[in-house]
Amino acid sequence: MNVKEEIKVMIARRGTTLKKVCEQLSEITGKYYSYNNVSNKLHRGTIKFCEVEQIFKILNYEICYKDLTKEN
Repeated sequence: MNVKEEIKVMIARRGTTLKKVCEQLSEITGKYYSYNNVSNKLHRGTIKFCEVEQIFKILNYEICYKDLTKEN
């Protein structure tokens, strides 16, 4: 799954919409995020990591890292 699909699934699981997430993102950052802007960034794959982090935070998820070089 790519970032766009992951975010869509998380939004659906939380029972909200991308539009509502964009409104919250605007409130948190103080920068205006329109639905079209974020949707286009997701579609093109140009969304910034910090924006993805904020979206995860809004949806009450965290990003976890796993060191694959240290597997059993």
